[in-house]
Amino acid sequence: MKLILLIGALFSMVMAATFHEKKTIGVEESISQFRMDSKVFASSILNLENALQNLDSYRPETIKRAKEKLISSRMAYKKIEYLLEYFFYTSSRVYNKAPKNEIEEPFLEYQELAGLQYLETLLFDSLPERHKPIFKEQTKLLRTASADLNSLLYDFQGTDEQILESVRIELIRVITLGIAGFDAPSLKSGIPESAIAVQSMHKTLKPYLTKSKFAADSVDLYLQKTSAYLQANPDFDSFNRLEFLTNCALPLQKYLGKMIRANGLEVNKYGILHYGADHMFSPNAFQKTSFPGSNRDASAKEILLGEKLFSENTLSGNGTKSCVSCHNPGNYFSDGLSKSKSFDRITSVKRNAPTLLYSGLQHSQFWDGRVKSLEEQIEAVIKDPREMHGNMSVSLAKINGDKMYRKAFRTAFSKKRSEPVSEQEVYRAIASYIRTLNPYSSAFDKYLGGNKTALTDNQKAGFNLFMGKAQCGTCHFAPLFNGLIPPFYSLTEFEVLGTTKTEDLVNPEYDTDEGRFVFRPIKFYKGAFKTPTVRNSANTGPYMHNGAFNSLESLMEFYNQGGGAGLGLDFPTQTLSTGKLNLTDTEKMQIIKFLDSLTDDLKIL
Repeated sequence: MKLILLIGALFSMVMAATFHEKKTIGVEESISQFRMDSKVFASSILNLENALQNLDSYRPETIKRAKEKLISSRMAYKKIEYLLEYFFYTSSRVYNKAPKNEIEEPFLEYQELAGLQYLETLLFDSLPERHKPIFKEQTKLLRTASADLNSLLYDFQGTDEQILESVRIELIRVITLGIAGFDAPSLKSGIPESAIAVQSMHKTLKPYLTKSKFAADSVDLYLQKTSAYLQANPDFDSFNRLEFLTNCALPLQKYLGKMIRANGLEVNKYGILHYGADHMFSPNAFQKTSFPGSNRDASAKEILLGEKLFSENTLSGNGTKSCVSCHNPGNYFSDGLSKSKSFDRITSVKRNAPTLLYSGLQHSQFWDGRVKSLEEQIEAVIKDPREMHGNMSVSLAKINGDKMYRKAFRTAFSKKRSEPVSEQEVYRAIASYIRTLNPYSSAFDKYLGGNKTALTDNQKAGFNLFMGKAQCGTCHFAPLFNGLIPPFYSLTEFEVLGTTKTEDLVNPEYDTDEGRFVFRPIKFYKGAFKTPTVRNSANTGPYMHNGAFNSLESLMEFYNQGGGAGLGLDFPTQTLSTGKLNLTDTEKMQIIKFLDSLTDDLKIL
């Protein structure tokens, strides 16, 4: 009997071990590593705290030491970032959130400035020691929180699928934010930090590489190449981002995805990225149905109907205007005016008409983000007295009286012959058409698709500047180069640039448009606008919400000077850095050449 029980117990142990092994290939190792690395991070905060309290501008070595200790803390954080920000996102906000006032919508909860990025901003002040009370408060907060990091692991229920997704998201973070210097624009430590993050990823992936029967060698190879490239080229300004992406990071992303998929370990927490894509810059990198209003696949007939309605003057109050009036396909779906003509053809509307290309791939519409979906935006524009001034009752009567339209709607929406066309179906059809306007056919896209002759040397240099020294990529995020925020891409960003009334930067004037503040009266939203894509920007001027800048050259100089506040205007809530970029004329020219490489070939639409 004892022998039977013993055999039974051994069998249960073996089965449990087999189940455990199958279900948790690398979870225990990841948690064990996190425990050790979190202690190193907590210890680094103590050293940083001491250095910040010893600041003295008359002793430059104290400032240098404080910056070095801040970099050390940042490097230590990068070892735990992948796991902390994936599994404990809310708790992670105290450590490394952007140094600007954030409003958590839809509840409008205000988040105070906090964390390592905030410390960097204060440390680079002309007299950093005057911030000692804030340094003391902030480092105490960080010290207390970091000492308690391991408590987050109590009853941890993470899976291998989630661990692997946290790693692939960290790689996206490196590709889009790390090498762009988003976390540390003044320290310029983004490249060494990215190297640490990749090394941490490699440690985490080792158990999976050992057990995987597909693509493991390729993943291991590109992990080594990615890490080695980052370590060999630590200088932020001279780092060749294009070479790094094409030869290291993007192939790593491709093979990591293949390995995860082949082993049946894929999970998609946010559902916005399409993990079947090779990499971030692939045309199918996003799941289009994950954005507001697009939770379904439109049929080809619905899209064709939407394209016809896009040019339909019947939708306007006087039968002379359509969507094309302000978003002309022949002008890259813009109109070339500072501000579009109003319904009366005499006055102008309030703001510039941006391109509709890639507009379906964002979480807010209009410059101020006052609606979420394209359907809502289309309805608002049609009914706006200054825009199309449409009367949908009249328009629907005309559409329902047209046999061709009735048939088209019936086919597109599987309607019964007797059912009339509805208002919402009109908006849905037009929105479905607009959601197809994602050509990804520019020279830049072709280069990343494998055509190594698609870009000129100046365009390559311009991309490296855009994503590096010029800091454009810290607001115009890759791959869409708009305000869709990586690595989760679940929010669209709004920025206060201090935009001037005109492009006269010698005598700058305030622009009176309060932006998002008009319908969200929170002081941090005063002058805040959505960050538009710079794809096709070479052909969609004038620029900014007010169309104040007629050329990319004048726009580049505005950013080079640090926005409105950098020009001397009083913009206390400006989110754009007020520091001068010190770009040379050659560098500005190269960035503009890169922007030109983002011009799509619209013949494919």
